[in-house]
Amino acid sequence: MASSTLDVGVQRPTSPGGKTFLGHPRGLATLFMTEMWERFSFYGMRALLVLYLVAGTSEGGLGYTAAVGAAIYSVYNAMLYLLALPGGWLADRFWGARRTVAVGGGIIMIGHFLLAVPSTASFFAGLALIAVGSGLLKANISTMVGHLYDGPNDPRRDGGFTIFYMGINLGAFLAPLVIGTVGQNIGWHFGFALAGVGMALGLAQYLLGTRHLSARSDVVASPITPAEKTAVFRKAALWAALAVVFFGVVTLSGRMSVDWVIWPLSIAGIAVPVLYFARIKRDKDLDEAEQSKMKGFIWFFVAAAVFWMIYDQSGSTLNIFATDSTASTLFGFDFPSSWFQSLNPLYIMALAPVFAWLWVWLSRRSKNPSTTMKFAFGLLLIGASFLVMMLAMGAAGGGAKVSPLWLAMVYLIQTVGELTLSPVGLSVTTKLAPAKYGSQMMGLWFLAVTAGDCVAAIMQLLVGDATGSTWYFASQGVLAVIAGIALTMYRKNVVRMMGDVH
Repeated sequence: MASSTLDVGVQRPTSPGGKTFLGHPRGLATLFMTEMWERFSFYGMRALLVLYLVAGTSEGGLGYTAAVGAAIYSVYNAMLYLLALPGGWLADRFWGARRTVAVGGGIIMIGHFLLAVPSTASFFAGLALIAVGSGLLKANISTMVGHLYDGPNDPRRDGGFTIFYMGINLGAFLAPLVIGTVGQNIGWHFGFALAGVGMALGLAQYLLGTRHLSARSDVVASPITPAEKTAVFRKAALWAALAVVFFGVVTLSGRMSVDWVIWPLSIAGIAVPVLYFARIKRDKDLDEAEQSKMKGFIWFFVAAAVFWMIYDQSGSTLNIFATDSTASTLFGFDFPSSWFQSLNPLYIMALAPVFAWLWVWLSRRSKNPSTTMKFAFGLLLIGASFLVMMLAMGAAGGGAKVSPLWLAMVYLIQTVGELTLSPVGLSVTTKLAPAKYGSQMMGLWFLAVTAGDCVAAIMQLLVGDATGSTWYFASQGVLAVIAGIALTMYRKNVVRMMGDVH
């Protein structure tokens, strides 16, 4: 992320003839389309991922159990957010945001096309490349939107980010309708190939429109020194060698299986934020007030991890339920089960403006809930969604197919929960961050997704055949509700830890 000192004396990017995009710099159109196509490729592939993993080999799938398929999905999703940290670091120290996004887009495109090859080895290699490329792109493309404007006080800035995020949800909404249909009705690998075409279109749009982007996006904020570079490469080589030796021994012993990948990555995804918090707590440069705020932030982090543990199963256990136990006909219209993945972005586009207005309206009347209570609402709602899933699973007993309205209700409850927790979490992270860790704290916040997904993966492996059962949904739903109640009861202590942050 570029230093704020770079804002001084930098001209706003303009286009030949003074052309704009909806009143914004032309570069916004480039980033809007790039992100829309990238999200189109990602969410389209994601709508098919777990279905392909658990489909029988006679159906062209890989034949994993629901538990293993869901665990692979959870770990994959976790790695996307974990790899955003080195993605941002590479832009800051090596390439700059513009080049990093281009490299990331190219890696993502190659990864999707590898998924289209009917080979298990190429499939997992493709997943790895998509995760790496997404880490490079995700960490930097939002930063480049900010570069288009004259600092944080530019009156067009908030509107520009709103347009940009509409591109995210538009791509996420369309992807399951197009790629999901092709993958389920024509062939899995045709769907994955179509996701690759989407990313290729996004990359082409980016490269053709790169002249409209800000010069700040080329700046390497903190160039790495030769000595630092040598140290980094030495450490990277050491860890790579250890990984090769470890997996080589496992393979030669004849014990290699997907569990040997899921377990180490899941443990790492939980250990990284724990170690990060421990490092901050040991920092003697932080005063008592900053340490108190960090204690309060831990409550929000754990609450978010519980939330994402359940929420991110929309593409795994809920997707399997949609395929196996939900009728694919509504009002006489037949549709593929992957279409359910379009509900969340549809709800987001419809409800996000409503919630933005609601918080302002309540604030004017001094009735706006505190950050702690908004988090508690999010936990209660995400817990309620899985309790509804428990009822839906019970209704699907004996092989019956339940109405699509069950999942429509579940996704609606989850989306409302997301809108009460996720945007507020971004805001409170910036407010509680110690000055020394201002930029790093946002990366730490996203690690809550990694931790939650890794816990989900471990749980799915441990419960095995019970994954997706009535008990499975009930236990997690009750856990989230208890967490929400606990946060509500302890809210005064959390507020006290937050100090002057409200």
